[in-house]
Amino acid sequence: MARQISVQVETPLLEIKNLQTGFKIGKGYYNAVEKVSFKVDRRKIIGIVGESGCGKSVMSLSVMQLLPNEIAKVRGGEIKFEGRNLEKLSEREMNQIRGKEISMIFQEPMTALNPVFTIGYQLQEVLLNHEKISKKEARLKSIALLRSVGIPRPKKIVEEYPHQLSGGMRQRVIISMAIACQPKLLIADEPTTALDVTVQAQILDLLKNIQEVNDMSIIMITHDLGVVAEICDEVIVMYAGKIIEQTDVTTLFEDPKHPYTELLMGAIPKMDGKKDTLTTIEGLVPSIQQMPQVGCRFANRCPKAMPECLTTTPQLVENEPGHAVACLFFKNSTQKGRVGDR
Repeated sequence: MARQISVQVETPLLEIKNLQTGFKIGKGYYNAVEKVSFKVDRRKIIGIVGESGCGKSVMSLSVMQLLPNEIAKVRGGEIKFEGRNLEKLSEREMNQIRGKEISMIFQEPMTALNPVFTIGYQLQEVLLNHEKISKKEARLKSIALLRSVGIPRPKKIVEEYPHQLSGGMRQRVIISMAIACQPKLLIADEPTTALDVTVQAQILDLLKNIQEVNDMSIIMITHDLGVVAEICDEVIVMYAGKIIEQTDVTTLFEDPKHPYTELLMGAIPKMDGKKDTLTTIEGLVPSIQQMPQVGCRFANRCPKAMPECLTTTPQLVENEPGHAVACLFFKNSTQKGRVGDR
């Protein structure tokens, strides 16, 4: 009898299935995230890209369970972290996970930090909530954390207030707070927004180094494909609350399939001087109250749109191994190519 060999498959760190998150407007709910599914493996950096209003931040806040209950709620799907369904956990259980196992760098460091408390107080609060240490130990660890993210004079900085620091320094403080308890998953929501190019590069290098040292996973939310190219392993492109393309970072840049992704690529300045004019995307992302329920949500802005794009909703399909696209134009062109090859 042949001996059977069992292969142990590692459980994804985070797994999202058919997530739907809506906001209450008037008497009804309107989805800002519509049936989104993806997973984050351990020690990976996943980039989530798209224009403002595409649902990126709402999706991340759904994972953190930080949406205001009065006006927003997860209306369907599952969010599993290490196999646990976060939607079924109590607020007390979620508080044990937030900041310790899953942490988040919020979009605007000035509003993320409390202006009336010192940097040291806010860092120590994170540590005292999740670790069994004294205030003295928390202070020493706070100083060490500030030093680890490249902040000079950390012993003095712990005594200062947010308004006394530059934008880059505040962002480093936010990062130190996010990694204070060595989380397994870090969600970085536009971590380089409003920072100059030099500081952006420093922050990205810092995040990459932290990820490697702490063996953690990162979800990088951004509208900047340059950021994605710099540090991400895989990329998810979102538009109007849906995933429209998903693949590894090399494939996305070498062979983008969805017209929206191609247009985003065309909006990146080229350093070789071969392209003088940047691509523009006509129109705006529709509001959640005006979201098309039938057809492709990008159809009215798409230069490759066909009549059927307005009547048939494209599904996210993996036409090539490891490369999923939700586009009728791409599907039709692929099928025609296959017929011609026969």
